[in-house]
Amino acid sequence: MTQEHIGFAGLGLMGHGMAKNIVTKGYPLTVTAHRNRSAVDDLTGRGAVEASLADLAARSTIIFLTLPGSPQVAEVVARMTPRLKPGTVIVDCSTSDPTVTERLAADLAAKGIHFADAPLSRTPKEAWEGTLDCMVGADDSIFARIQPVIATWAGKIVHIGRVGDGHRMKLLNNFLSLGYAAIYAEALALAAKVGISTTTFDSVIRGGRMDCGFYQTFMACALEGNREAHRFTLSNAYKDLRYLESMANAATVTTTMASAAKNSFASAVAQGGAGPEDYVPHLTDFVARANGVKS
Repeated sequence: MTQEHIGFAGLGLMGHGMAKNIVTKGYPLTVTAHRNRSAVDDLTGRGAVEASLADLAARSTIIFLTLPGSPQVAEVVARMTPRLKPGTVIVDCSTSDPTVTERLAADLAAKGIHFADAPLSRTPKEAWEGTLDCMVGADDSIFARIQPVIATWAGKIVHIGRVGDGHRMKLLNNFLSLGYAAIYAEALALAAKVGISTTTFDSVIRGGRMDCGFYQTFMACALEGNREAHRFTLSNAYKDLRYLESMANAATVTTTMASAAKNSFASAVAQGGAGPEDYVPHLTDFVARANGVKS
């Protein structure tokens, strides 16, 4: 069987580690320039080839995208389309709007190009280690084709269903995690107001039924001061919850809890938490300040 040639666009916090695993585990890899030159330089040092986006499209049989959201995915796909060969598969690993995913898939199918959605869960640490979780929306034959490549950077791969279902499940997944974050931030502010320290709060929750991996990375910031324990930005969290709300609106489902969580992140972003190093656990700072608590 002819070996797949992999293209990768979006070498940010998650993409760099994913691409590293692809090339070190034996796949030919083409990458395109990123604002962070260190990622490109690292990957070319490991055997990847750097190319323009157009040349990447022409060289590759499977192309992975890890971009901020649907507008960027649509833009990159539009720029690549003239150079894509029939039979190429584009795999969107971003957290995207499922309606955009379905539209792109339909447009590309008319040109003989396949599309799949394979969003991620966990953190850049697991991306580097090759142990991410991945939820895939794709036809069975396309899933069988892309699964071995995904396995270079994912430890858990679940075929959710048709194109768009991966992104639907990802939004549900992020609703849970970001909902936890909003609850944790508010609980810590309330604890401080009533005289319970963060250390005491943690001593009760950690190891109990309410403990989980997300709680531990979130609390590494609040408890230990590790502000890079969970490098997922507040602005991306806000975007994901807007996508979830849109999905719920289309399904005519009320979003009492999702909208409350979204508004917590909207407030943080509006207060200045929109930077590239303003991460989800920092939500605690913004909720604390809003309540007159020194974080």
